[in-house]
Amino acid sequence: MAATECPCMGARRRAALALAVSFAMVLGAAGPGLAETATSPEQAAAEAAGAWTELRPDLFGDRELIEGTGTIAIDAPKRATDPAVVPVTLSFDPKMDVRKVTLVIDENPSPVAATFEFAQGADIRELSTRVRVNAYTDIHAVAETGDGKLYVTKAFVKAAGGCAAPAAKDPEVAAREMGKMKIRAFETDDPAMHEAQLMIRHPNNSGLQKDQVTLLYIPAHFITDLQVDKGGKTLFTMTGGISISEDPSFRFRYGASDAGPFHAKASDTEGKTFEKTFDGGQS
Repeated sequence: MAATECPCMGARRRAALALAVSFAMVLGAAGPGLAETATSPEQAAAEAAGAWTELRPDLFGDRELIEGTGTIAIDAPKRATDPAVVPVTLSFDPKMDVRKVTLVIDENPSPVAATFEFAQGADIRELSTRVRVNAYTDIHAVAETGDGKLYVTKAFVKAAGGCAAPAAKDPEVAAREMGKMKIRAFETDDPAMHEAQLMIRHPNNSGLQKDQVTLLYIPAHFITDLQVDKGGKTLFTMTGGISISEDPSFRFRYGASDAGPFHAKASDTEGKTFEKTFDGGQS
């Protein structure tokens, strides 16, 4: 699968993206002042709405998307400090029995950042990760509940260039540490809830980044699948793409039983599998 092209992007969308990239290069050469004033917030919002109009039927067909206020919430910075590492937190109403969430970064070359599926009884209340943002964009989160209904919410983020930003880590170090996992447990203010963070060492190359020495594109290489278990029972799974940041991190709050060790299993586009059981709940 080519990392730089999403199946749901039509010719018109690819042409628009190419034009936007070319225009951004011209603005960069002209200086920061022009780049800041070229697109008004109103124009950016209108363009973002247009992208979603194209994406929505490709991703969800003619299914009804219900306004998700009260069912799902998304928290992301209005202006990102680092477009390659933009924090996103999703929160869910426990009464709504959310089973699946699709995270879509509308203006990214491959818009679907990840799809999360929650096991019945896992009681996931909150999930945070870090993503790449390639242009001013809406980020949509679409939650599917146990009765099959879809609920949608969004946040507008100002950031650019995240998918092509150079890796933060030296390639040799990244290769040596690839697949290492760590999990942290956190205290919560509710004794019925538990919170943990899984961190995975992986370059998660987007296919749009260049080697800083050869200036050749680095092939896409990213985690495609992840499963997180607790005490032998699955909490959630993830199917990911190029928009998940380098060294993926997932912090989650859940109400399922906290008995037994965590177990995580991930696989990537090169067919490599990384797996670890965290005895004692933390490592």
